[in-house]
Amino acid sequence: MIGAQALLKALENNAVTEVYAYPGGTVLPIYDAMSGSNIRRILVRHEQAAAFAAQGYSRSTQGVGVCLATSGPGATNLVTGIADAMLDSIPMIAITGNVFKELIGSDAFQETDIVGICEPIVKHSYFIESANDIPRVVAEAFHLAQSGRPGPVLIDIPKCQQNAVISAEIQKQIENNDLVELDLPGYKLPPALDTDQINAAAQLIKNAKKPVVIYGHGVILSNAEAHLKEFLEQTKIPNVWTLHGIGGYDNTQDLSLGMLGMHGTGTANFAVHHSDLVIGIGIRFDDRITGKLTEFSLNKKFIHFDIDSSEFNKNVPAAVCLHGQIRDTLPALTKTLETGIGETWQDWSQDLVLKKAAWPLSTGPTDRLTEIGVINQLYGSLGEEDIVLTDVGQHQMWSAQRFFPKKSRKFLTSGGLGTMGFSLPTAMGATFSGHPVWSISGDGGFQMNSQELATIAQDNLPVKIIILNNSFLGMVRQWQELFYDKNYVDTPLKNPDFVKLGEAYGIPSFRAETLEESAKLITKMKDFDGPILVEFKVSKEENVFPMVPAGESLGNTMLGRNKKIDKA
Repeated sequence: MIGAQALLKALENNAVTEVYAYPGGTVLPIYDAMSGSNIRRILVRHEQAAAFAAQGYSRSTQGVGVCLATSGPGATNLVTGIADAMLDSIPMIAITGNVFKELIGSDAFQETDIVGICEPIVKHSYFIESANDIPRVVAEAFHLAQSGRPGPVLIDIPKCQQNAVISAEIQKQIENNDLVELDLPGYKLPPALDTDQINAAAQLIKNAKKPVVIYGHGVILSNAEAHLKEFLEQTKIPNVWTLHGIGGYDNTQDLSLGMLGMHGTGTANFAVHHSDLVIGIGIRFDDRITGKLTEFSLNKKFIHFDIDSSEFNKNVPAAVCLHGQIRDTLPALTKTLETGIGETWQDWSQDLVLKKAAWPLSTGPTDRLTEIGVINQLYGSLGEEDIVLTDVGQHQMWSAQRFFPKKSRKFLTSGGLGTMGFSLPTAMGATFSGHPVWSISGDGGFQMNSQELATIAQDNLPVKIIILNNSFLGMVRQWQELFYDKNYVDTPLKNPDFVKLGEAYGIPSFRAETLEESAKLITKMKDFDGPILVEFKVSKEENVFPMVPAGESLGNTMLGRNKKIDKA
């Protein structure tokens, strides 16, 4: 058995069934060995798409997606997808080939120090010095990617080690799928529960008059949705969520106030701005939810739950830090709080419920086709298991504001990195969840990875492709309109005929220009078996509200052009 065969067997031993990949010279031994493997190859048309497709698998299945690329430009094309996974805490294994070991450092053809390039954007990286190390490295990589705070791991394998014969002992071990001993010095998972911190958190909650819960991606990554539900229903604390927190709890409850942040609801932003205690559960307190930090932290205390201790006190000063898996720490806190505690802040809760009714999200105009109109029609037709992916921009915010799935992992988007071109390739990986997959893109973001229509067609991946075409880079145009006197520099787009483009790849493709056509085509997409594309020709100059201007506080949330929450 050679290194390439050992790699594939190690992947099989870790339940890998698909690899998203693109061939090249330094991975030819791996491709040659694939003829004897049960792993399915998904041939992407750009390596960036391989990294996103692997993410789509991870985000939708709780598994670990794997992508593969050759050295040099193949490896560097993975970088954006790897960085995206790191910022959103997505487990993923990126495997790259490299030139022969003796050529490393000689500027050989397609030689790149991908380990050095990726150092800041992975949990860990490996350079394979010996083919005998491959089974151990793969086992460690999967453990690292999934444990603690999840994230991507890179494995770089010189071509010579792919061809090298492994020892008989290692071959026997990998063929029998024997447990591989992990060698991870210095890698520590969170300590046992700190009961003093639990009690301190409980006391802060008991003393609060205006508490609010912000929950995020950490709840979903920790599989703590049921524990969050128990905590919120026992305490009756008003709650808001981050972009990645969507689906962590039933967003339709009275005290569920909406998504928080730059394009969060007026009520969510008002609640956090005026609260005296913020309970952050699995969130990073990043700038998109805090706005102006000095005002965000004013006159309030913070309880922070996180698996990653480096997040504590990074952006806000926490009075109590609860380090560990939320599925462990949150139930411990819930047990210390008596039923009926919510009566303490009943007036606060009722005030927020009234504001929620007074500040509803716009339903959009009904006399023409708009992005809000299409999104409302789509969400009205979705089943419980349907997965929605968005690109980045206006449609992402409109979609996030209005989507209330009954389960987690049903709304997938690029949060931390905000990567245009995310939706279409990530949707390819999500199809292996076995659930219906809807990819929503703007006309700008779609064209950043439109070549993946070929992958979708070749592998018959059942992606339902929505293109919201307003002939603009919509979010940038909105900022140019509101803050740069409508100086529309490089935001108007000359687009192809998207219907003809889809048809060129053999994908059934259609266009909607009215609300009636839109409704009929969404129904057609819902019932269609296989990939399908629909372009929706929507209004050009719609703006996303609410909105917090950059550098402003949540108290300056614009409900519309001339209406702010603290003056409404």
